[in-house]
Amino acid sequence: MRVIVFGASGMIGHGALYASLRDDAVTEVVTVVRTPLDMVHPKLRQIVHADFTDFTAVQDELTGLDACFYCLGVSAVGRSEAEYTRVTHDYVLAAARALITASPGLTFVYVSGQGTDPTGQSRQMWARVKGRTENDLRALPMKAYMFRLGFVQPVDGAVSRTPLYRRIYQVTAALHPLLGRLFPRHVTTTDTVGRAMLATARPGNSAPAVLHNPDVNHLAVSQR
Repeated sequence: MRVIVFGASGMIGHGALYASLRDDAVTEVVTVVRTPLDMVHPKLRQIVHADFTDFTAVQDELTGLDACFYCLGVSAVGRSEAEYTRVTHDYVLAAARALITASPGLTFVYVSGQGTDPTGQSRQMWARVKGRTENDLRALPMKAYMFRLGFVQPVDGAVSRTPLYRRIYQVTAALHPLLGRLFPRHVTTTDTVGRAMLATARPGNSAPAVLHNPDVNHLAVSQR
């Protein structure tokens, strides 16, 4: 299996990247980055690219891929709807369309969020934008999965790029074992998310198109 990861420098992307590198069924992991990751691995190939609205210049490097784990995103805090839409919707659709052309039949996994609203009625701007992104991905001719993640504990060195989230994770790190016991179906980790993403691309997968934390945990465990 050959996979591509967007947002590999972020917390969720880190989980997808490391899970893919550790999986014996994965022969190559491609990352699309503006700045190269500070790591070297026999399976890893990095594509350095600046314009995430146009992948024409690197189209030939996107062929022969089996799955895309799209983990690139930003916080909506302090951003206008136009700015947030550019990153959360426009970048995603540009990548998906480029991959459909270069690698027909590819499985596309989009990291959405718990509370995403595909009806467009939510008062939360981020929920409406992510909902629109989900709808537009579903309209494309490809197999797509929406990971509407809730609480995700970073492991294996994963770090959130949002300062507020980093502080929250630091505070809750010691509580994670307890949270896992109290809410085993609703608390997940970056590694579990990465393994669940890989599961969606395996033959015979029967995962639902929209997955929440309990679905992610179940899918990851079923693939062990």
